[in-house]
Amino acid sequence: MARWGGQAHPAMRVPSPSVREAASMYGTAVAVFLVILVAALQGSAPPESPFPYRIPLDPEGILELSWNVSYVQETVHFQLLVRELKAGVLFGMSDRGELENADLVVLWTDGDSAYFGDAWSDQKGQIHLDAQQDYQLLRAQRTREGLSLLFKRPFGTCDPKDYLIEDGTVHLVYGILEEPFQSLEAINVSSLQTGLQRVQLLKPNISIPALPSDMRTMEIRAPDVLVPGQETTYWCYITELPDGFSRHHIVMYEPIVTEGNEALVHHMEVFQCAAEFESFPHFSGPCDSKMKPERLNYCRHVLAAWALGAKAFYYPEEAGLAFGGPGSSRFLRLEVHYHNPLMIKGRRDSSGIRLYYTATLRRFDAGIMELGLVYTPVMAIPPRETAFVLTGYCTDKCTQMALPPSGIHIFASQLHTHLTGRKVVTVLARDGREKEVVNRDDHYSPHFQEIRMLKKVVSVHPGDVLITSCTYNTGDRKLATVGGFGILEEMCVNYVHYYPLTQLELCKSAVDPGFLQKYFHLVNRFNSEEVCTCPQASVPEQFASVPWNSFNRQVLKALYSFAPISMHCNKSSAVRFQGEWNLQPLPEIISKLEEPTRHCPASQGQSPAGPTMVSIGGGKG
Repeated sequence: MARWGGQAHPAMRVPSPSVREAASMYGTAVAVFLVILVAALQGSAPPESPFPYRIPLDPEGILELSWNVSYVQETVHFQLLVRELKAGVLFGMSDRGELENADLVVLWTDGDSAYFGDAWSDQKGQIHLDAQQDYQLLRAQRTREGLSLLFKRPFGTCDPKDYLIEDGTVHLVYGILEEPFQSLEAINVSSLQTGLQRVQLLKPNISIPALPSDMRTMEIRAPDVLVPGQETTYWCYITELPDGFSRHHIVMYEPIVTEGNEALVHHMEVFQCAAEFESFPHFSGPCDSKMKPERLNYCRHVLAAWALGAKAFYYPEEAGLAFGGPGSSRFLRLEVHYHNPLMIKGRRDSSGIRLYYTATLRRFDAGIMELGLVYTPVMAIPPRETAFVLTGYCTDKCTQMALPPSGIHIFASQLHTHLTGRKVVTVLARDGREKEVVNRDDHYSPHFQEIRMLKKVVSVHPGDVLITSCTYNTGDRKLATVGGFGILEEMCVNYVHYYPLTQLELCKSAVDPGFLQKYFHLVNRFNSEEVCTCPQASVPEQFASVPWNSFNRQVLKALYSFAPISMHCNKSSAVRFQGEWNLQPLPEIISKLEEPTRHCPASQGQSPAGPTMVSIGGGKG
């Protein structure tokens, strides 16, 4: 059997094999033999404490991934810890977390020798060696915790079989090999113990702002929760600020995850309750419980949000998020999402979020503004669509009226849809020309939502337009999916975090309802099946009766791209700014942003033409 452990480095090239040998080595022209040599490889790794980000990959904690990002080299260094190695492991990335059509790196053994290689899986889950080896093994080392693999890969490789590592969500996949395989092609992912984990790999490289000397902390955590033995639980907990708690600024926050529960706690959010209610009932239980007081639905103002893999969140030095004091509710709601696919029972948890705050108020209050689509059924996605786009606007008329002359500065963003959302992007346009992307996630998942600090602060001036587009997949639905609050309805929102605070809290749009009724009349003219256009028929009922042929789909898509909109340019009191906001023309965009040019790494020729042979011995595990 192959032995796992020790530390190694490239030592020699093997002469070119015969045709038969080449076939048995999966087309490999070169194999690199690794020997145990602890000292020689210290320089191959990034500098000391090189991995600021760490997540468990599997629910049992057998696989743990750490990584760092070099924007200069456009490379990610990965460190994969395998705690109980059997016969190998695979790790990689795919568009939505599928194990088919995935970009993989595989450590496997044939029973005698062990190999590490860049691979890919086809649509049937069969694994193949990649002709271009872009994952580079730097070190394999046995530690007290298990086998540690250090390897790196460029963001982009120009290899059609490779995943392009971009900003936004990345779906990581893994598999555990429990027995040797005579060849890499003998492995099919369907026979393995596999899973996925979502993460933002390309974290922004921003400096930590100075923190105030009088900073204090407050822990918002649900005490001693008995985590239900089911796959998904949203746990709600109500707490309150101390009596007489004056106005403060939150300057940062970080997660508190109970030790041993790192693989269970998926994401957490802290909401402030509505100030118009004097009190809120205390509650600790599942958010969908029939025992949950209805008033908790009025705790929706986000103070903090964390998701797996995220580190501490910092406000800019000149701004803080106000809480406490007059006009602010003392009541807070903590929501914890537990992801428990192994249905573990009896686990106790007291996770939460630690707020760092100061009584010395900073120069600016930070604010949160909603961009995108109004929650209304007039915006709908037909069934059986794989990439249907809906767009919401924050128009120049609204920003001209509501923003200060010096503008606002967006420093963070949280994208949000319900279950069918697949992509979300917000773009800033000025004078009819798209200028820059505020936030984009081309692999967005509704199951992974976090407030993300932007790599670059985006300044928005009066007269600018903010355009938020969401792409949906309704391939498994038989009826139209309408906009609304329900989980089976849809949303398209970007909660942008900005300063200085303005009265503008919501800048969103929807198609004009009158033009939508003209669409339903048109459907009736060209189809034998009638859509009821009588006053008593609701919009969801009307959409439910549309026969979704290609004509009706294309006309709806066209309607959304030219029809006038109803603008919601709202103050925090939910009252619109003064003016006419119905039947507004769509913003005219004469120039769109070009897609970024992909640069191929110049060092392609240096990568080995086949897998790295890992013949490493050493210690017990």
